[in-house]
Amino acid sequence: MTTPQILSLVVLAGMMLLFIWGKLRYDMVAVLALLAALAVGVVKPKEAFTGFADDIVIIVASALVLSAAVQRSGVIERAMLLLQRRVTRVRSQLLLLSASVGFASALVKNIGALAMMMPVAFQMAKRSKASPATFLMPMSFASLLGGLITLIGTSPNIIVSRVREEMTGQPFGMFDYAPVGLGLTLVGLVFLRFAYRLIPRDRRAAPTLGEAMDIEDYVTEAAVPEGSAAEGETVAEFRERHDHAVAVTTILRGGIRSTPFPDNRLRADDVLILAGAPDDLERVIATDALVLEGQDRAQPEGNTSEVGVIEAVIGTDSALIGRTAGRLGLHERFGVNLIAVSRQGERLSARLGDIELRAGDVIVLQGPLDLLFERLGELGCLPLAQRELRLGSARKGLLPLAILGVAMAATATGYVPVAVAFFAAAGLTILLGALPVREAYEHIEWPILVMLGALIPVSDSLRTTGASKIIGDNLGHIAATLPPWGAVAMILAAAMAVTPFLNNAATVLVMAPIAATFAGELGYRPEAFLMATAVGAGCDFLTPIGHQCNTLVMGPGGYRFGDYARLGAPLSLLVLLIGTPLIMAVWPIH
Repeated sequence: MTTPQILSLVVLAGMMLLFIWGKLRYDMVAVLALLAALAVGVVKPKEAFTGFADDIVIIVASALVLSAAVQRSGVIERAMLLLQRRVTRVRSQLLLLSASVGFASALVKNIGALAMMMPVAFQMAKRSKASPATFLMPMSFASLLGGLITLIGTSPNIIVSRVREEMTGQPFGMFDYAPVGLGLTLVGLVFLRFAYRLIPRDRRAAPTLGEAMDIEDYVTEAAVPEGSAAEGETVAEFRERHDHAVAVTTILRGGIRSTPFPDNRLRADDVLILAGAPDDLERVIATDALVLEGQDRAQPEGNTSEVGVIEAVIGTDSALIGRTAGRLGLHERFGVNLIAVSRQGERLSARLGDIELRAGDVIVLQGPLDLLFERLGELGCLPLAQRELRLGSARKGLLPLAILGVAMAATATGYVPVAVAFFAAAGLTILLGALPVREAYEHIEWPILVMLGALIPVSDSLRTTGASKIIGDNLGHIAATLPPWGAVAMILAAAMAVTPFLNNAATVLVMAPIAATFAGELGYRPEAFLMATAVGAGCDFLTPIGHQCNTLVMGPGGYRFGDYARLGAPLSLLVLLIGTPLIMAVWPIH
């Protein structure tokens, strides 16, 4: 081996040791690896930052934005509400989520299917009082398995099909992968249902200061419009349909207050005083298309700033103390709307405009963002730490899902590359108002993007120095001494081992020709070896860097680098043990 080849392997080995050690942040490890590769000369200065322009970086960032938009819309959440109520055990929820992502990944890009289902996973985790980490890594692994079922499920399948066409004149068809891919997916789903306990129980995304100050019992006011799902329901039916997430404290009908007895039937134009956690209030209001108090009021004339909401606590010298929003003329005088109030130890039942405010009350104000902070000072209120709070913000329903669907269809048909489709879809969700710009930037996991951008040129140094070719040639020599099933198993294992360092497409580009060539030299048909290469390259369960699906869930799940191998190593072994005979049964070597 040449000196550059040895240095490339040394840098990668040192990087892996630092990842496993876990004392440094993963993005800092990636930066150190890039600096080391530059210092020893295996990465050229002009190539050092090419990783930040790589498609994977764009795909991951765009998928995070699209996932946030889908989550904000609540569409998938509402569609699965019935199943969520019926499926309450964590293991059953995990199987439902993993199976949904896995089988969707057979028909659409796996990262798109994962991004679409992540919001549902967060909602289920909240209902079950489980960490999202319990669901996200198994869902990612299921998306990789599901991608093995069809030609369009993952890029290695497409590349392998092209190699077969070059060798035999016939490519793999759309469902030629299905017997092997479907078998491995079903086995993998059963494994994940029970083996999720291998994920450390303390893993969760780092909480924000706002989450640490979470306020559970807000009161807000919303009207029932004609055609709402709530119209015609009794109070008991309304609460049952929403899993008792919110309470109806008062009903106002024609200006007359009434106690909300369970058998009271809701009518159009009723005004409901609702109490509950902010997320639950937001979901109920969006699901039933309720009209939140103040949400339709016009902005102050001439102000074009983005409308947002902010939580604030009323100070001891506030002008709000002892007064109501109605008497104070909050909207008319200050250009902001009061849309929710929380008072420690007390559930309020009066209309928002009639609540006499006290020092220490927590309020939610809506208005132009560039005006809100200025008004808080004038009103003597202190803003709380910023957190996800969308009461009173517009939601675009099916729009984010429709945009994501079009993007995935465009990639499935090969009309546009995945990166272009996802980037365009993310941009459209923002331009069409499905996700505010501020929220889009907040949902992007910047440390993940730094890690990817820094590691791509480091990993590519294996190819540029020729180290990957030497590794491939040595594997070919070893495989020639093994029985047929051993040779297929070795190619499968080698592809699984290499893909964390190269991306899965690069793994296939390097290994597929090698596998097909020595299959011919041994007198075997190439299909089994090509299929083994595709399966191995599509099954990166060991690291967060080999496939963008694993990268996508790393931040939201709060995972560490070594966590992937805890669940992924036994799953990889299972794929090897089941996949080898399955491949040989479907694709005979003679």
